[in-house]
Amino acid sequence: MRVESFIAVSVAASCLNAQAVAVPPVLSALLDAPGPSGHEEAAAAVWREAASAFAEVTSDTLGNSFARVRAGDGAPTFAVLGHIDEIGVLVSNVEDDGLLSFVTIGGISPEPLLGSRIELLARSGPVPGTIARRRLQREQLKDRPRLELADLHIDIGAASRAEAEALVRIGDAGTWVEPAVELPGNRLLSKGLDNRLGAYVALEAARRVAEDGGARVDVVAVAAVQEEIGTHGARAGAFGLEPHVALAVDVTPSTDTPGGDPRRAGRIELGAGAMIARGPILNRHVTDLLAEVAEREGIAHAFEAASSQTNTDADDVHHARAGVPTGLLSIPTRYLHTPSELCSLDDVEATVRLVTAFALALERDHSFLR
Repeated sequence: MRVESFIAVSVAASCLNAQAVAVPPVLSALLDAPGPSGHEEAAAAVWREAASAFAEVTSDTLGNSFARVRAGDGAPTFAVLGHIDEIGVLVSNVEDDGLLSFVTIGGISPEPLLGSRIELLARSGPVPGTIARRRLQREQLKDRPRLELADLHIDIGAASRAEAEALVRIGDAGTWVEPAVELPGNRLLSKGLDNRLGAYVALEAARRVAEDGGARVDVVAVAAVQEEIGTHGARAGAFGLEPHVALAVDVTPSTDTPGGDPRRAGRIELGAGAMIARGPILNRHVTDLLAEVAEREGIAHAFEAASSQTNTDADDVHHARAGVPTGLLSIPTRYLHTPSELCSLDDVEATVRLVTAFALALERDHSFLR
């Protein structure tokens, strides 16, 4: 399907929802597009087409996408990265009965996989299927109280190994098939919020900078690949861009559900706004400027603590080449790494506003030396 048609279908589907809120069409299209790590092409195509309306768009051999908004000759580079890959599954064996064994791409617990519908990205096109559990007798269940990945398989409806191999190959990847649902209170339920939200924020902030026209630095939005398996795209992208300053934008587990513990990283709640991370690997001058800009512009924000690694693209960007002054903004999200992640669109908008205002506040000679 052409990207234009893909976006149009996604927008039309959103319009049919009786509880429709202001879900941006590009975000809707990004959420609908499949893109497990290493297979981000469909989502990247949506992102690049949207970026081409206002920026210089390029890519690299890993699949990273770059949208540059220029500020004139000699301007330093500000990079804002959101990874565009999502978690998924990978076919590891085709059994004689036509069922498929699989492993996960990224960190997924067995529980949210059971009973879910997926779509495998095969040579001839998408192959639908479901993830099911092998049947255990009651006495066996007593010895296996906990669901294990080895208990699960993918069923694509094939009756034999030959029938299955006509459709899929070992190494085919896939991800959940779950339409986004708009909830009351300007909240959004979807698979892939981790981290199509960050990719969207980077894109939309760059668009608003281009629309404003007042930036004194080049702003480069980056849709990074392969974060869920090791932040590989961010590492290569930061090396090639060699930015003067960078922000990573990701999601972060909210603490406002049962079991959430604010003692570990602070109060991370839906509706709190953009979460500004503070910790050793994050440049203090960058985080201070983010807070100052948020206060000045009246942008909803809060802080989260990151005592060592952040488990985001910021971990590799901050020590690229000779080091990059790096900050991290996150969007509070419930039920991460499940097919039903949940966020507040108000927090998404606050994060877009903060990235945009930060970019416009940067001077050409801004120093982040420590």
